[in-house]
Amino acid sequence: MKYALIGCGRISSNHIEAAKNNKLNIVAICDLVLSKVEEKALDFELPDTVKYYTDYKKMLVNEKPELVAICTESGKHVAIALDCIGAGCNLIVEKPLALSIAGADAIISAAKEKGIKVCVCHQNRFNKSIQKVRDAYEKHRFGKMFYGVANIRWCRDWEYYSSAKWRGTWEHDGGALMNQSIHNIDLLRWMLGGEVDEVFAYTDNLNHNYIQAEDMGIALVKFKNGTYGIIEGTTNIYPKNLEETLCLFGKNGTVKVGGLSLNEIEEWNFSDALDDSYEIKQTYKENHLNIYGYGHTRLYSNVIDAIRYGYEPYITAEEGKLSLELVLAVYKSAAEGKSVKLPLQKCSTIDFLGRFENER
Repeated sequence: MKYALIGCGRISSNHIEAAKNNKLNIVAICDLVLSKVEEKALDFELPDTVKYYTDYKKMLVNEKPELVAICTESGKHVAIALDCIGAGCNLIVEKPLALSIAGADAIISAAKEKGIKVCVCHQNRFNKSIQKVRDAYEKHRFGKMFYGVANIRWCRDWEYYSSAKWRGTWEHDGGALMNQSIHNIDLLRWMLGGEVDEVFAYTDNLNHNYIQAEDMGIALVKFKNGTYGIIEGTTNIYPKNLEETLCLFGKNGTVKVGGLSLNEIEEWNFSDALDDSYEIKQTYKENHLNIYGYGHTRLYSNVIDAIRYGYEPYITAEEGKLSLELVLAVYKSAAEGKSVKLPLQKCSTIDFLGRFENER
């Protein structure tokens, strides 16, 4: 399967590694800065047959890839995705799918019209720990689900934000919730039944006056099935990333997943006593070297099979839109100072331009 990558930034290494692990035919990699392309090719010892591009549109015409990964800044996802779909390419789009409801809808509509597979890269769904929790959820072992909590307590400093001009901007990124926290927000929504009814939230910029967006967000989420969610996301933790945790509380079960990237089960208690808690913790622990984990390779494998055998990827564009919508609802509630009902008919990160400027 002919594969190409657009965008050679921070996350692209995981995508190239996943492509190699799945034995994809890497035909081209692209970035506006040629030196970044050359550096990635050298780092991964890509063969001389791999073409280098600074113009992805020329790449699509010349190489005709079957699968493309979009790893650019978030604000460019929609335009690039629509061009790729128009060229007949299946897609893996880094999170978030878009930065607006309209953008997400445009991708979904175009992909359906062209019969194109689109997967949003929420790779933590493929963690061994998360898959085990999902299995328990699908087998109704929790009983009535009461609520869940997603905590993202990370550190991002001046060096991080200054490494690329788009970071922390409303046009191309968003803040701690849209960038760093959306993976865990996706998992919270997925595990608690999916459909959100109402959100009430606060967001603030407490420690990063050189970015436009929030560095802290707290939200209460009411789901249509009667469960509740709590979100806490920040990039203000000193002096380094502290933890990322997902807790689920049901009538018959309590689970806590933690570690650097939700890679280990810390609590596992069910009234049915079907398994040994210590054994579960040992069996489903993965020793990740960084916050990105091993999920990219598994996600790529799923997408490849979806293309070959004609079924939908595990994480569709529609699923990606729902997680995006939840973050946008948090932004909207915090900006308006009131609860927000879902679904959102329209909303974009651009709507919040200047949100914190008067508070500095």
